[in-house]
Amino acid sequence: MKKSILLLSSTCLLMFMSCKTKQATTTNTAQTSEPAIVYKMKKDYSKYVPVTLNENKTAVVAYPGPKDIYYKGKLAYPTALDKNYFLDNRGIGLNTAFLKLTYEEYAKLNQAPALAEMMSMLIDKDPFLEIYNLGARAQFTDEVAQINKLINKGDLKKFTRLK
Repeated sequence: MKKSILLLSSTCLLMFMSCKTKQATTTNTAQTSEPAIVYKMKKDYSKYVPVTLNENKTAVVAYPGPKDIYYKGKLAYPTALDKNYFLDNRGIGLNTAFLKLTYEEYAKLNQAPALAEMMSMLIDKDPFLEIYNLGARAQFTDEVAQINKLINKGDLKKFTRLK
């Protein structure tokens, strides 16, 4: 009886371990990397710090700290693409708005402004004409060249349009 319980327990444990191993080995870095978000704005706000508003666009719900506005060691300006599109390097979404502060000005602050102050500093609560999610950023070996090719061929519509 003890032998059969031990055998059953060992079998279950081996099955559990093999399932976990299989899941871990099928995880792909392209599936877990940050998304490639491409967007076009009503005006060029690329020098200004983005913040996230609530659904009603009446309050700031997320914002970077002055030391958090860097991407790969540089200020997180979006990457300019062809036809006035930009590749996000900061965290753009449907409820993103831009402050009147440039990245340089914001980086010099000791702390982020108060939420009420941020609301009074907004340039445009609805700055985007188009936003696309192109999937995992890691799928591109030469982001700018490959995304520009998609833009110039009119292939952005093949991806998920957020706006």
